[in-house]
Amino acid sequence: MSKRAIRPKRGRIAALGGTAALLAAGIAGGLWAGADAAAPAPTAGSSYTLVSAAGGLCLQAPAPAAGTQLAQQDCGAGGETWRLTADGSGYRLVEAAGGRCAGVRDTRTGAGAAVRTEACDPAAASQRWTLTAVEGGHRVVNAASGKCLAVKDGSTAAGTPVQQNSCDSAPAKRWTFKPAATPAPTASTPTTTATASPKPTATATPAPTATATGGTGTAIPAWPTPQGADVPLTATRKVAALFDGGGRRYVGKGVLGSGSQSENQPAMFELADGAVLQNVILGDPAADGVHCSGSCTLRNVWWENVGEDAATFKGTSASQTMTVDGGGARGAADKVFQHNGPGTFVVKNFRVEDFGKLYRSCGNCKTQYPRHVVIDNVIATAPGKKIVGINANLGDTATITRLTVVGDSSRKITVCQRYTGVTSGEPEEAGSGPDGTNCRYTPGDVTYKP
Repeated sequence: MSKRAIRPKRGRIAALGGTAALLAAGIAGGLWAGADAAAPAPTAGSSYTLVSAAGGLCLQAPAPAAGTQLAQQDCGAGGETWRLTADGSGYRLVEAAGGRCAGVRDTRTGAGAAVRTEACDPAAASQRWTLTAVEGGHRVVNAASGKCLAVKDGSTAAGTPVQQNSCDSAPAKRWTFKPAATPAPTASTPTTTATASPKPTATATPAPTATATGGTGTAIPAWPTPQGADVPLTATRKVAALFDGGGRRYVGKGVLGSGSQSENQPAMFELADGAVLQNVILGDPAADGVHCSGSCTLRNVWWENVGEDAATFKGTSASQTMTVDGGGARGAADKVFQHNGPGTFVVKNFRVEDFGKLYRSCGNCKTQYPRHVVIDNVIATAPGKKIVGINANLGDTATITRLTVVGDSSRKITVCQRYTGVTSGEPEEAGSGPDGTNCRYTPGDVTYKP
C-alpha cells in the first residue's frame, strides 16, 4: 500500500488531562475534629471526586499504570473518581478505575515529593491519609510525613502535578469532596487460561469536535488542526514523565526524516516507564513514531501519515499497561501499533484510516510473552486489512467492544486474526473470528457503516 501525505480536517485538539487524582477521608471519631458544617465528612466505602480550592480543577489519575504522578485536570476529563477505604486510623485513596492507591513516592517525607498511583501495600504508611476539616473543604494529610496534598506552586493550570507540602491555609492545599458514581474498572492483565474474561467498560475522554460516534454513541474526536508553526525534530525527544505538545505538529528532520518502512528507525518520542504523551500531532515524515519502554499513556496523539509504525510498546513486566486514549492514525502501510513486550495494551476513543493492521502482537520476537489487547470505541475506515493480530498459541487475548467499521461493505477487514507465534521465521495464520478464548467479542460488538 502506498504511503500518502494527508492533511487533517479542520478541528481542534482538546486540552486533555495531565496526570492524577487522589482522595482521602475520615469519618467521626477523632479524624474530623473541627469539621465545618458546610464540609461534611466523606464516608469510607464511598466514591468521590476531589476539587482543588485554588482553581476548581479535579485530581485525576491519567493512566492505569502504577507510578504515575497525580495532577489536577479539568473536571469531567475522566480518571478522577476515587474510592475511600478504611485503613487503621486513616484511609486509603483508591482510584476507582484502576484499583491502585495514592501514595508518596519512595515513602519520602520531604516537601515537594510526588504523590502518585502505586500498587496498594497494606504496610505502607505513605499510602495512608487522614483529613482535617477547614472552612470550605478539607486538608488531606499523609500519615507518614504529616504533610498535605498540594498542587505544585499553587498553580491553577490544568495538568499541574500534585505533591506533598507543608500544611497551611493556602487554597492549593484545600480540597472539596464531591460524591461520584463508581465507574467500572479498567482492563487488568488477563490470565493466559482459556477462560474468557468480562469485557471492560472504558471511560470516554471528552473530545472537542466529533464527526462520528462509536457503536454506543460515544463521541470520537475529529482530525485536529495543528496549533501554531510546525516543530522540527532532528533527534528523538525523551519523555521521563509528561510531555504536552499543545496541539502542535512535530515533523521529523535529518535522521528522523524518513517515512519509509525500513526496520530499526529511531523514534520521534521515546517514553520512559510510566510517562505520558499528550496533545501531539505527528506529521509526515514521522520516522518510527513513538516508543514506550514500559507502562505509558498516549492521550490525544495523532499520526497524519504513519512511518514504520505509529507506536511500539516494549518493556519486560507482565503487569505493565499501555493506553492510547483518543487520537487517530492514517496512512499505515503495515502496522499502527506494534506490541513487542508483555502486558496489556488498551486503545479507546480512537480512529484509524487507510491501514494494514491496527494492532499486532509481535509474531516473531526472539523473546515472546502472552500479550493482551483491549479495543473499545474505535472507528476503522477502509481501506484496511486487520483490526488485531494475536498469537493464540502464546496465550494472547483480544477483547473488542464498540468497534465501528466504515466503508467495508464486503467485510474484507478481518476483526481478529489468530496466528501461531514463533521466535524465528514467520508466523502462520491460525484462524479468525470470535472464539471466546483468544478473540473475545461477539458480532454485536462490531457495527458496519457505509
